Amino acid sequence: MTKIPSLVLVVALSSHAFAQTPAPSPARLAESLYLKGVAAEKAGDPSAAHQAYAAALKANPNHANARFSIGQLKLNSGAISAKAREEKFGAVMIPEFKLDAATLQEALAALQTLIEKQSKGQVTPNFVIQDAKNQLAAVKISLNLKAMPSKAVMKYLMDQSAAKARYDEHAVVVTPK
Repeated sequence: MTKIPSLVLVVALSSHAFAQTPAPSPARLAESLYLKGVAAEKAGDPSAAHQAYAAALKANPNHANARFSIGQLKLNSGAISAKAREEKFGAVMIPEFKLDAATLQEALAALQTLIEKQSKGQVTPNFVIQDAKNQLAAVKISLNLKAMPSKAVMKYLMDQSAAKARYDEHAVVVTPK
């Protein structure tokens, strides 16, 4: 019978100890939120990074790294988003890509179809060719590639056509070099 009251006493004391766990200090909370912002920035989400940095500054207005990072984010958010779009695009594996004397427009259309198929609709690139002088229209591309990420396929296409790609918010813009 004495075991039951002592067990109740142990449970009561341990639950009381857990209930009194102190909240993190403002400095620790700010650092945690700052690190969350850094992770969001690396993941290519400038909006989530901004929210985390702002929350870190709210917890500790003197957090120098959060203040600096929020300023840098204002300058670089477009580049961060573009890099994330490029990474998402480039991660899709293309099992086979064959072209024989195709135009750049045909090659990009084929790549778009393959990326959509391989990503099961998760990545749907929109290619736009900006070529006012029609330098890219006459280029013929021949490739025979197997098991490559779409970023590598795109690099081969750009190299063979003497073009470059820019990953804008709503399109991959291709222009002559």
